[in-house]
Amino acid sequence: MGKPHPFPTPGRAFVLKKQKILADLARPEGEYADASPKGSVDAGLRDLIDRVNAREGLVTTSSCAGRVSVYLEGPKGSGPSVVTASAEEGEKNGPVMTASAAGGKGGGEWLFVSHDPVGKAEDLEGYERLLLGRESRPREGEVIGYPGLKDSSRLIHFKFEPMILHVLTASVEHAQLVIQAGMEAGFRETGAVSLLGRPSHEEATPMVAVRSMGLSFESLIAAETDGVRQLIVPPQYLKTLIQIANERFIENQKRITRFDAALEAAFAAAEKRQEREDSLARRERKRQEGLRRREELELERARAATDRERREDLAEEAIIEFVLHEQQVV
Repeated sequence: MGKPHPFPTPGRAFVLKKQKILADLARPEGEYADASPKGSVDAGLRDLIDRVNAREGLVTTSSCAGRVSVYLEGPKGSGPSVVTASAEEGEKNGPVMTASAAGGKGGGEWLFVSHDPVGKAEDLEGYERLLLGRESRPREGEVIGYPGLKDSSRLIHFKFEPMILHVLTASVEHAQLVIQAGMEAGFRETGAVSLLGRPSHEEATPMVAVRSMGLSFESLIAAETDGVRQLIVPPQYLKTLIQIANERFIENQKRITRFDAALEAAFAAAEKRQEREDSLARRERKRQEGLRRREELELERARAATDRERREDLAEEAIIEFVLHEQQVV
């Protein structure tokens, strides 16, 4: 007997999407590239992605293992808002990011991106060189923390982002288990979209985002004015930011490990429930079969008894007729 399946069979649309994604992931690393600064799948998530994709009703569509980054805004547009790229913006099993500037205009630049804890610098100025891509110094007459920003100044952001993983699922039942695992692991903002099929006759293939904002943080650290990058915080502050980011890398990895284990446990529990349900169903089927067989036997006995009684009645009638006939003859 085959292993019980607690989930609906994936539909054709899901199967085709999964085949294409897996074909892309199977390409050699030198041939595979995405639009992220790193340009490939994060090594820290490769094993997890392989285990998720090994499940019939799941396939990862985008991912980022977590990162620390420094981003220089593009030239300011007319709008007052600042839009920066994040780990959630369109990825293909690697953090595909679109650099955006104030007012939503393009032209920004990634000055530093790391998906691993950042090592210690030899001195405080080393952090500045590492994060800004060059060494900056206050201009004569200016002090750190007041660089004399102009309207044309481009702000520089330091940001830490934890893991985010998008999983396309073959059914609502599959999606529920991924959400359950994400929540249990500490990714509290995990949720799903596309819970209904479009059009209505199509099977729903929910997209689950496993994520958490609790570990994220962002800080302005510098500005670029007339091509000169200048800190707006003390160098010691950069060291502090990196220390905090490194601590959150550790917690982020713990949550990734917990998610991996929770997902395995959730699917194992679902399969066990199905086995128990199958066992109960078999037991009930056997009971019903037994009842039907007993009814059939009782019916056969009743028919046999009726036939016997009928034969006995016929025999008795025959004897009576014979006796009457003999009396008439006499």
